[in-house]
Parts: sequence; C-alpha cells; structure tokens
Amino acid sequence: MGRRWIRWSHKRGMRSLVVPFIFLASVFLKLCFGIGSYSGENTPPMYGDYEAQRHWMEITVHLPIHQWYSYDLQYWGLDYPPLTAYVSWICGFVANLINPTWVALDSSRGIETDSSKFFMRVSVVVFDALIYIPAVLVFSRTWFGARSKRTQDLAFLLLILFPALFLVDFGHFQYNSIMLEGFTIMALNFFATEHDLLGAVSFVLSLGFKQMALYYAPAIGSYLVAKCILSGPTDGGRLFIRLGFATVATFILLFLPWIPPFSASPTLIIDPISRIFPFARGLFEDKVANFWCASNVIIKWKKWAAQEMLVKAAAILTFLGFLPSVIVMGKVAWDLKVWNKSPEEKLVETKDDPKPEESSSHTPILPLLPYALLNSSMSFFLFSFQVHEKTILLPLMPLMLLFSGATPGSEVYQWGALGSNVAVFSMWPLLQKDGLSLPYFALIFLWNRVVGYDPIGIIYTAFPFKSFVHLMSAGVYAAVIFLHFSEQIISPPARYPDLFPVLNVLISTPVFVCLWLWSIKCCVQVSWALTGPSGFEEADGQPQHRKRPSIAVNDASQMRSSFVAKSDRTRAVSLGPAQGKRVRRSSTRSAAGTASSTALPSSPSVFRGTIDSSVMEGRAAASPK
Repeated sequence: MGRRWIRWSHKRGMRSLVVPFIFLASVFLKLCFGIGSYSGENTPPMYGDYEAQRHWMEITVHLPIHQWYSYDLQYWGLDYPPLTAYVSWICGFVANLINPTWVALDSSRGIETDSSKFFMRVSVVVFDALIYIPAVLVFSRTWFGARSKRTQDLAFLLLILFPALFLVDFGHFQYNSIMLEGFTIMALNFFATEHDLLGAVSFVLSLGFKQMALYYAPAIGSYLVAKCILSGPTDGGRLFIRLGFATVATFILLFLPWIPPFSASPTLIIDPISRIFPFARGLFEDKVANFWCASNVIIKWKKWAAQEMLVKAAAILTFLGFLPSVIVMGKVAWDLKVWNKSPEEKLVETKDDPKPEESSSHTPILPLLPYALLNSSMSFFLFSFQVHEKTILLPLMPLMLLFSGATPGSEVYQWGALGSNVAVFSMWPLLQKDGLSLPYFALIFLWNRVVGYDPIGIIYTAFPFKSFVHLMSAGVYAAVIFLHFSEQIISPPARYPDLFPVLNVLISTPVFVCLWLWSIKCCVQVSWALTGPSGFEEADGQPQHRKRPSIAVNDASQMRSSFVAKSDRTRAVSLGPAQGKRVRRSSTRSAAGTASSTALPSSPSVFRGTIDSSVMEGRAAASPK
C-alpha cells in the first residue's frame, strides 16, 4: 500500500508533498496512540514507566543536581545517564511553567489528570519530531542517495512506521526515539558523509541518553578503529587521537556537574555510575525472549549459579556473540590497507581510474556497519545481563534500516519483516498488561499492509518452501496465531501461571537467534565482496596467495560491496551510501556479470550505489579462473 501510494503521488506531481504528508500522518497516528492506556495506568503504588518519566521531571526541576541520582531511590530513582536527566529537566521546566501541580515534588506522585497526560504524550511527539524524524529523513537521502526519489520516500515511510518503537514510545510511554533513532542514526549519517568526529560525538550522546546504546559500541568502535587502519599509521594515528579526544570531551561535558570543581565532592560521580549499571537486580526480571529466559525453562540459572558467576558468563557469551563482526571488520580494513604500498602501485591504480574527479570519499568498510550493528546489538539482547523486553528495539533498528531499502521477496526483506513482527509479538505480555491489546493488533495489521507483507499468505504457501526464512516464517506465524487464540479460550493451570509468556519466549527466541546467525553470515559475505574470500588460489597446480585488488583510501568509493541477488541477476547493488549519478542499466548488467561469482545476501535493493568498472575488472582478474 505504501509503495503504491508513493508511486501514485509522484505520477500526479505531488512529489514535494510526500514527506510532509508522511510526517503529519505519523504525528496524527502517534496522538491517536496517546488516547489509549500506558504503562502503570491506575496501578498504585509504583504505577509504571509513565510515572517514572514524570517523576524524573519533578526531581530534576526541584532538586539540586547532586541529589538527582540519590533522592528516594525506592520510588523510581533516576537510573539513566545524564542526558536523560537533562531532557527530563527541560520537560519539567516547561511543565512547571504551564501547571506546577503536574510536577509538584512528591505530592504529584501518580497524577493522572487529562491535562498532565496530554502534556506527557505531546512531549514524546515533540522530541520525536525534533530528533528522530530529521535523522531518518537524512538517512533516507544519504544512504539511498543514488536511488530514485520513490525509494527514498518509501524508506522514510517504513522507518517512520517502525511498529515496535510506536508501541513502546507512544503507547507504553518512553523516549527511545531520542537515543535509538535520533542520535544513533545521525551518527551513521555522519559516518556515511565522512564526518567521523561528529559521528563519534552523536554516538556518545546516544550513550549519554541511555546506557543500552552500549549494544552498538562494539560495532561502531570496530568501525572507527578500522577506519584508522585504512588511513595508515600517520593519518590514522591522528584520526584515532581526534576520535579519542572528541569522545572523552563529550563524556566529560555530560558528567561535568558531578566532576570537581563543579561538584562538592569527587565521590559524587559514583552516584550516577552506580545507578546506570545496576548489577544487583539479577540476571533477568520479566520473561524476555533471550537465551537466559528460554534456557531457564530447563536450567534454573538463578538456583544453580551465583550471581557473580552469571555476570561473568553473560559477559563472556556476549563478547563471543559480537566477536565475529569485530574480527570481520578488522580483517577487511587490514586487507584493504594501502599505506604500505609502493608509489608505483598507487600510480597504476590512479591511471586505472577513468574519472578520478568523480570519486567520492566513502569508506569501503561502511557497507559492513549495518550488519555489524545488528550482530552486536542482537548479541547483547540474547546473552547480556539484565535485559528487558523493550530492548529488542536496539537490534531492530539496524534491521529496519536494511529492510527500508529491500525489494519485496528478497532475503533482507523477509528477515526484516519476520524480525519486526516477532519483536512486536515478543512484547505482547507487556503490552497486554499495559492495556495496549487493540493498538498492538491494529498496528501489526497496518504495518504489514503498508509494507506489502502477508503473514497469513506465507502460512498458506509454506510448502513447497522457497527458502529457510520462508519455511521458518510460516511455522512461526502459525504458532503466534495459535497462541493468541489459545489465550482467549484456555486458562493457564495454577501450577504454571506464566505458561503463555513462557511459550511466547520459546516462539520468539529461535527467531532472534537465527537473526543473530544471519547477521554473522552477512558480515562474512559482504567482506568477501569487499576483499574476496582470502586464502589461496591455485596456479599451475600449486597453491598461491591470492592477490587482493588495490584500492586507494582516497578512492574508497570505488570499492562498494557490489553483489547480485539470486532472484534478480540484472541488478548489482552496494551496501552503503551512494553519491553521484545513478547507475545506468547497461553498466549495472556488465558489473553484475563480474560480481555474481561472490555469494552475498540476496537483497537486490539495499543501499544501491555507483560501481566503478575498473575495480570490477580488477576483481575479475584476481578471482580464480
């Protein structure tokens, strides 16, 4: 439906009105969600996340900064980094000007007047419009720069209708769009345009808003280190120092009120740090679709192991989970390094470029970043300590970025749709408790209709299945429908009151594990597209080292990860932002013939950009006959 509407708008000369209409329609939909229930409504004495956010507004407005992280911790003590506190202070300041009773310290606890609820709902919509929507719009224009305006508008529409984020921020009530979509996606936009320092600052701001942004840290950290390796010992060393300075300086600015001489005591910095990392809470609380909760059905972890051991085990498994993407990122950067080449080799590369003045400066390892983000964040969600069901938003973000440009029927499209639907389903127990059952079903139906995805049709066409993800999707959707119907007609036995939440976990966790494995596979495949499967090739019956194609760092745009989907051999694509002229059909077909020898994720539409023919010819010459 979304694709058809955008095509209809463009054909009737309303191209300039598409983005404003999408924005206004999304605001209207978000306000409609605000009419419904929210976390903790009419549930004293603690209420829920809604009351936590409101309570933080009153303590930041009425208390000095050094008491923000130590005041009455038993009642929703502040446990997010300082940027969340500053945002709460801004909201509380405005609320205090309009109606002081909304944020009256202590006496306003549990307030649920219509006017205060309207203010709280509007505050989320305003910050969403100021940070999230611009970041997504820039992403659609930057990363899909060489694709049609329709594709860019469609990507913007799909990211605006991020269903899990809709339900959590505008239904359950939180401000995840500031951290998740705003600063993190803006960091990716800066990396795509070679503004690495601004990208590092944006990511630190994301960390400064919610510590869960650490889920992305291994991917972004390895990307920046790999960028330094590509730049060489001199330029890379300078970049590393500048990145380190920008990162440390941003952190210092965020925590400045708790650092001497701005604080009364040097020990005050312990208050926010201890609240940000609450290891005392235990391995998990609610039923979350990750490794620990799923395996807890058989192995009672909290009974069999001490908490200190579980913390270490979670750290080790998480590290092993994201290690593959870090290794791949580093290996690709090392294979593509050019700073140890002779001047003669670099001169030959320059002569091979027919139009060096049209080359952009994109980093060749950039196509790996979305998959590395998915691998890293999914590893944290599956294996780390104290995970909440809402944190599935973090691995969903890179998955939705990939999905936003995928062609219907492609592998990325199928995994993205399955991951999004199952992520929303995994939050069903939470949303049901919040009274958001109707928004849950309505948004699932709307989103699948807009993106042109039919879960029921997939069940009907399960056999003969076209791929593993197709067969898995059919089985998962059948189980989801069966579970929803069972909840309505069957009461759980008294011995197993959490029967349905546990079944939810057992249905959702295998999907997330497969997405984690798929992200590793894609990282390896994209690395092969960038450097070729490293190793040996035979020449005259003797194994020889493969000669890598040489790519100058200044001509990094020549090395896009070009690949061809099995379902569409006529289109070569690249994972990464593209600038310059769009690829012509004839040149695309010629490149397709060269690039098809490398197996890659079958998405004929993700971040398609320009392809340099000389590079592809060099790739063909380096590949085995």
